[in-house]
Amino acid sequence: MARARVIYECQNCGFQSPKWLGRCPDCARWDSLVEEAVTARPGTPVDGDAGPARSPSPIHAVTTDTDSRLRSGIEEFDRVLGGGLVDGSAVLIGGDPGIGKSTLLLQAVAALSHDGPPCLYVSGEESEQQVKMRGRRISLASSNLLVLSETSLERILEQVKAVKPAVLVVDSIQTVHTSAIPSAPGSIGQVRECSSALISLAKKTGIATFLVGHVTKDGAIAGPRVLEHMVDTVLYFEGERGHSFRILRAVKNRFGSTNEIGVFEMQEAGLREVSNPSQIFLSERPLGGSGSVVVPSMEGTRPILVEIQSLVTRSFLTLPRRTCIGVDTSRVALILAILEKRKGMNFFDKDVFINVAGGVSVSEPAVDLGIAVGVASSAQDRPVDPYMIFVGEVGLAGEIRTVSRAEARVAEAGKLGFRKCVLPQGNCKQLPHIEHPELIGVRSLEECWEILF
Repeated sequence: MARARVIYECQNCGFQSPKWLGRCPDCARWDSLVEEAVTARPGTPVDGDAGPARSPSPIHAVTTDTDSRLRSGIEEFDRVLGGGLVDGSAVLIGGDPGIGKSTLLLQAVAALSHDGPPCLYVSGEESEQQVKMRGRRISLASSNLLVLSETSLERILEQVKAVKPAVLVVDSIQTVHTSAIPSAPGSIGQVRECSSALISLAKKTGIATFLVGHVTKDGAIAGPRVLEHMVDTVLYFEGERGHSFRILRAVKNRFGSTNEIGVFEMQEAGLREVSNPSQIFLSERPLGGSGSVVVPSMEGTRPILVEIQSLVTRSFLTLPRRTCIGVDTSRVALILAILEKRKGMNFFDKDVFINVAGGVSVSEPAVDLGIAVGVASSAQDRPVDPYMIFVGEVGLAGEIRTVSRAEARVAEAGKLGFRKCVLPQGNCKQLPHIEHPELIGVRSLEECWEILF
């Protein structure tokens, strides 16, 4: 009989120690080491599908099928994946509880299996009846979508080999466990071994695999960090509480761009893809209000017009508040410093609030000019033209620097009826003659202020 020994493993980073420690030496997390029994055993605990041994091949002799992607028909979903699902790929998707991860994947695999090969949805958190109830609520009907309620890795692998699905969904990986490891489901060892077996099976059989992961209170996917290195694609499903919009964002993708996002709207009948996010985000924008500006932000290959709202008000606190939702707080502090130095505006006794309407986040420097104009508009209580957009990076000297993809940003603004576009002079010279919207090139904040105020 194999002899068991006891180790202490950090549930945050996977660090192992022969004795208990109050603080993990690797990640500095307190009270994260948990006792786990390790049994010395020969070989690997679980073999996804060993098959015959393969010899290496010259790279020029390896054949590839460029059209082997599986398309779900959900354009926003396929865009984030890079054009569709690659055979044999492993995709990890995480998000806050109740955000809609299971609903999104159930809709995706139902669409994939509707007129295509069978797909297997394995749920470790819900019974088959509960999955059926959710499928009925979102009006799913596909005879090729198979549902299994199971948490044992060995039984899941048996069913996968018997069914041979084109797509496998495991919801969630933290609930799956193998009898080869005497530790609780969700522990570092269990997640690592179960994920390794499922990913190995995907690579050897060509079954595209989705793994749903829980997230910690910090927003990171729970389990060992090596899990994100093992998979091909890591997706985060994001959304603000109180908003119906959800954003699917790729943070790692071996088969596509990590800059693409997919926008969905949560409705009673499930998730509905938003093909024109700009129009949705601007649908409730107040016209004629101070502090409200529209900026075009590039998300992957497409521009999205969003509204940035600013509110500057008198502060009665020793340290005035700086509250930013959807934008980088450090970037806003930098812009406020530039406005104080270059335009003589004072914020030492003002509270400044910045919000991106719709619950989205923008991070590129091209929205600097919009933030600066919005803050000045609110501070002076002078509205700007509601049919004008602003794009440009603001330098420390107050200069307006050129941005990338200016033509695509301007074209998107023209489609939505905006009449004027304030942009860097360098981009204005590079763009061809455009009648709508009217292009206004500026070199500095001083020139922009002369036009607006």
